[in-house]
Amino acid sequence: MGHTNQSFATEFVFHPFSSVSTTQQLLFVLFLLLYLTIIISNACILWVVCTDHTLHSPMYFFLGSLSGLEVCYTTAVVPQTLVSVWDAHATITVASCGAQMFFFVALGSADCFLLAVMAYDRYVAIRHPLRYALIVTRQLCRWLVVASLCLGGLLSLGLTALVFALPFCGLRINHFLCDVPPVLRLACGDTRLHQTALFSVGVAVLAVPFLLICLSYALITAAVLRIRSAEGRRRAFRTCSSHLTVALLQYGCCGLVYLRPKADSTEEEDRQIALIYTFVTPLLNPLIYSLRNKDIKQALSRAMRRALASQPR
Repeated sequence: MGHTNQSFATEFVFHPFSSVSTTQQLLFVLFLLLYLTIIISNACILWVVCTDHTLHSPMYFFLGSLSGLEVCYTTAVVPQTLVSVWDAHATITVASCGAQMFFFVALGSADCFLLAVMAYDRYVAIRHPLRYALIVTRQLCRWLVVASLCLGGLLSLGLTALVFALPFCGLRINHFLCDVPPVLRLACGDTRLHQTALFSVGVAVLAVPFLLICLSYALITAAVLRIRSAEGRRRAFRTCSSHLTVALLQYGCCGLVYLRPKADSTEEEDRQIALIYTFVTPLLNPLIYSLRNKDIKQALSRAMRRALASQPR
């Protein structure tokens, strides 16, 4: 991997977390355990939403879709991360790096759009409870999820194609995944256009949905305050609190990486924040929803009892 004619480079290598092999092995075990926990917990949410008839409502359809996205989003990144942590000299081809960037940005963007859709769902449920079933139909739910995926895919495809049209002067990515900012830092030419495109996509994916979520919750708060009974207000806020917690965590971490001025960020800070939205956020999402949602807890309990009852004695 010399420094001549690097626009035709075929491989990248990720910067290791540590030069100490024991530390790398401990990180491998930690990341593997986190990955398996993310897959199992999100798969459980998706399973109970699909199989429990009491959860066949728009809110839980979106929650199941979010869990499915989290499984795909994490799987697009973590296996390659585990390989590079286990073997610090492991490489990734340029084509595989481009594919990882596309799926990471596409699924992450769809995740953000879906959180905005879920805020709209809660707004309609609380502001227009009598017309909720007529407004948020099953067909609309499907279209909104598909639209989130398609919009995320289109934005990611354009951004990924723009990045990989560049020649690269370096081959060591100071990160654990093929994210846009660290790959752009390896480019030889002028990247001002690409930085502008990245910021524009960040605004479209993060700022706009977050503003829509804020608007939805402002209207929800106004509607809840008009509810006369204290129990009704508590129940309404409880149904929104889990989603709001997840949204603040997701948009806060991603905004620090993609919307912060380049001069104010460092590669090491970006890598540390990326660990949060790659491992911590997908892990906390099902935990937050399962611990704070009575219906989910009851559905999981029923599913476990059915599974135990079906075991041969």
